[in-house]
Amino acid sequence: MEGFSAVVTTGIYCRPGCGAQPRADHVRKFSLAAAAEAAGYRACLRCRPYRYPLLVTWTDPELVCRGVRMILDGALDRGAEGDGGNESDLGRRLGVSARHLRRLFTTHLGVTPDGLARSARTHFARRLLDDTDLTITEIAFVAGFGSLRQFNHACRDVFRETPRDLRAKRRKTDRLVADGGLLLRLPFRGDLDWEAMVAYFAARAIPGVEHIFGGTYRRTIAVRGHPGVLELFRGGPDHLVLRAHLPHWEELIHVVERARRVASLDFDLDAPARQLAADPIVGPLLRARPGLRVPGTWDPFEMSVRAIISQRVSIAAANTLTGRLVNRLGTPVSGLRKLGLSHTFPSPDTLAAGDLSGLGLTRASSDAIGAFARCVASDTIRLDRSISLEHLVASVTAIPDLEPWTAHYLALRLGEPDAFPATDPGLQMRLGQLAGKQPSEIGALAERWRPWRALAATLIWDADADHRIPDARMDAA
Repeated sequence: MEGFSAVVTTGIYCRPGCGAQPRADHVRKFSLAAAAEAAGYRACLRCRPYRYPLLVTWTDPELVCRGVRMILDGALDRGAEGDGGNESDLGRRLGVSARHLRRLFTTHLGVTPDGLARSARTHFARRLLDDTDLTITEIAFVAGFGSLRQFNHACRDVFRETPRDLRAKRRKTDRLVADGGLLLRLPFRGDLDWEAMVAYFAARAIPGVEHIFGGTYRRTIAVRGHPGVLELFRGGPDHLVLRAHLPHWEELIHVVERARRVASLDFDLDAPARQLAADPIVGPLLRARPGLRVPGTWDPFEMSVRAIISQRVSIAAANTLTGRLVNRLGTPVSGLRKLGLSHTFPSPDTLAAGDLSGLGLTRASSDAIGAFARCVASDTIRLDRSISLEHLVASVTAIPDLEPWTAHYLALRLGEPDAFPATDPGLQMRLGQLAGKQPSEIGALAERWRPWRALAATLIWDADADHRIPDARMDAA
């Protein structure tokens, strides 16, 4: 995680690249903005570190990184019933006590899990104060605060000013105005090959659920059972823009975080680039496409079902079959035909109990989809990244007809940095072309790319003539 610099004499912390030049002996380093805040420092008004994302580089202990990811996804903002989680719940999900979890966070990050969640909520609220015309009361609840009083208290702690004072100081260029929906910036660090990402999504868009027009990715979503629409498009060299059409704003902070995952905006490219740059196979690919990122997903369950369907068929056939499934079991949403959208994807419970006959699926695929949906619904398979890569792969491959390469592909799309579908026919063929390697040699070869094998696989898949990112198979997914 990229560090922040705090100045002892001023009580202010800055992001890297800020123009302030304090004396070196007056500077303290923190890995997170939340850690600097926990130590009593406030955000710089010049560089505005709250506008920049928290990157997870997986260089800290794996459990800490998984905890951070889950906190950013809302693990401490809501419980299973939507009424708020706590550190004990998060610890149980990760397999440790709350006390041990707090100790790990404090040791490695300098802030408790609760402190990190509070900082994330406050930073998100500050961006809304800058970028939108939502009222202060609306922002308090959108950002996950239980009351306006809590919001005011958090702003005073972190920014030393009230929300009203902060909004009065926003810059003219901050405010985003849209004819429809709510516009929000999604900043990222480093390069992003958004065109390659959009091409990937366009080739595999689920009919009715996803649609790509020009450089914009559109999709339907469900927010507490109610339909909405998201649009993602390039806003500038350092940010995408999210246009959200939502039934209500209560879940906005979690909607934004999940939208970031679609394009892997929180993945720090610096650490893998340093390791992979000198590799004779992956290094040249990385230099040719420095902004290529592992494609993410909005809905891990939806993505997994489509990947299961695509195990034995072409990309076009997988799109058709998944579209049929959505038409039968998805929830229709009216008024979206002009956007190329019509349904939300069925939930695990719906799909587990649904009739898949007559869709054109093989019996093996139908059985695998039903079994997978039941396992997700019962929490036997976890798609929230609370478990290790090995555990996830084992739970997926326990289902008949689901191969290890499929499980690794699911993990790769979920954001597991070391997922690597070594037995994928497309990856084997590409490595045969690039390095003259036989399938039996690929597993050993990939060991030198740990713990960034997912990015290595993406670069290798992308190394074809038209620079398209294949899916888990060259002629599938």
